[in-house]
Amino acid sequence: MAARSNGQWALGEHEPLNANEVMKRDDDGLNVRTRIEEIYAKGGWDSIPADDLRGRMRWWGLYTQRREGIPGGRTATLTPEELEAPYFMMRVRIDGGQLSTEQVRVIASIAQEFGRDTADLTDRGNVQFHWIRIEDVPEIWRRLEAVGLETTEACGDCTRVLLGSPVAGLSVDEVIDVSPAIAEINRRYVGDPDLSNLPRKFKTSIAWLPDAAPEINDVAFVGVEHPRLGPGFDLLVGGGLSTNPFLAERLGVFVTLEQLPDVWVSVVRIFRDYGYRRSRNRARMKFLVADWGTAKFREVLETEYLKAALPDGPAAPQPTVTMDHVGIHEQRGGGKYVGLTVVAGRLSGTKLAEVADAAEAAGSQRIRLTPYQKLIVADVRDDAVDALVERLEAVGLSANPTPWRRTIMACTGVEFCKLAIVETKERAHSLLPELERKLANLAPDDAISVHLNGCANSCARIQVADIGLKGQIVTDAEGNQVEGFQVHLGGRLGQRADFGRKLRGHKVTSAELGDYIERVTRNFLAGRADGENFSEWAVRADEAVLR
Repeated sequence: MAARSNGQWALGEHEPLNANEVMKRDDDGLNVRTRIEEIYAKGGWDSIPADDLRGRMRWWGLYTQRREGIPGGRTATLTPEELEAPYFMMRVRIDGGQLSTEQVRVIASIAQEFGRDTADLTDRGNVQFHWIRIEDVPEIWRRLEAVGLETTEACGDCTRVLLGSPVAGLSVDEVIDVSPAIAEINRRYVGDPDLSNLPRKFKTSIAWLPDAAPEINDVAFVGVEHPRLGPGFDLLVGGGLSTNPFLAERLGVFVTLEQLPDVWVSVVRIFRDYGYRRSRNRARMKFLVADWGTAKFREVLETEYLKAALPDGPAAPQPTVTMDHVGIHEQRGGGKYVGLTVVAGRLSGTKLAEVADAAEAAGSQRIRLTPYQKLIVADVRDDAVDALVERLEAVGLSANPTPWRRTIMACTGVEFCKLAIVETKERAHSLLPELERKLANLAPDDAISVHLNGCANSCARIQVADIGLKGQIVTDAEGNQVEGFQVHLGGRLGQRADFGRKLRGHKVTSAELGDYIERVTRNFLAGRADGENFSEWAVRADEAVLR
């Protein structure tokens, strides 16, 4: 009996095995731009066929938006046509998270003019607009591209935004600034039809500092000092979360800055050629790495794609705390960079315009977005730091936040996302003052990360949070079906990275979330050992104190 096809192109298995593969075979996602500009922007929403509307438009950063008023309990029961409103979410691709104040102003003006003033920050260093009409998309592209921004491959089965250290070129602890490598990869490969049909999305982290979530990306390069070859990068592959989480694994090789773009594209091509295209549920690279193992992956990388061996290399150092860069920091070459919290990533065009104004008044023309829904102003004059902090505090951005304000994150949620089951961003904003009031004395060193996700897909990284909350419809004490969350406890990245612990049958309603977090936090403070953080405690604690 012939072996079942997994849709691996390198093995000659080219027959499309699901509707998404048929859609991509019939026409490349990159080709839809011409139709958007010449047909759909003129004909309006009703002129867009389904394959372009819910498929190829993602290659240009466009997802259809959830219709207002549809409760989360109906997410799985309605057709796409019933779920969606005639508007789009648009994602701006910002490789490395680096922006000029001019670019920030353009983003702000687009949000104000076309997106009902929405401009959310993601944990991928992107900006997301909502309420975008198809008629306005060509003009939005024109304005973005005039200042060097794009939406190309911001979504879709392609190489998504490249995460970089938000303090690349700024940190006094950095040895190699990876910004040139990220720019080179963008120049060579973003929008390249040779790489635009991958089995599924492909996520990248490239940073000298271990501050860009390397463990949960398809490919990651992290800075390391080789005892003989000097500074370079450790290479990890196969990370990812969603419903089947995997931590990336080291290949054990050493990569120089000059080699990095070629090694990166070779890993992408392995995924393109050997990735599983039969089922969308197994189409991420993490499943290929898990099946092959790192030894085979390294062999294929070196012999079939690079045509050269890479030297063995040491593991990169791992942080013991989350490197979110919030606060006031000395900058390489003088001045300061200031990291600011943005609660659950919820911003607006109006606030972004104020960020640009405040930054320029402080001597800065550079803004950075982080993998933790934070924002950094670089190049701040020493004598302007206090004024900048005070000005941005007035619009809700804090350089000296409470522990709860610093760590709370949330995905888009049921407000706009068609996959979501519960509200997340507004819930985060209402939960925050409750936690600050009930647990006002929590020390900064005891900060507990709380991540809210609207469904099982873990866009807000629930498995690697101290308290990760996966949205579900749950039954309350009166027997009603209400919004709630499955709880994950004790997840973390960095040193001893691991996924959070799930308690069998343990769910919390959205309404009782504040009480639950207060209870488990007080149990932690009362029961931890000396020097023990929340993650360490939650992994070993008795279930009774975690419920």
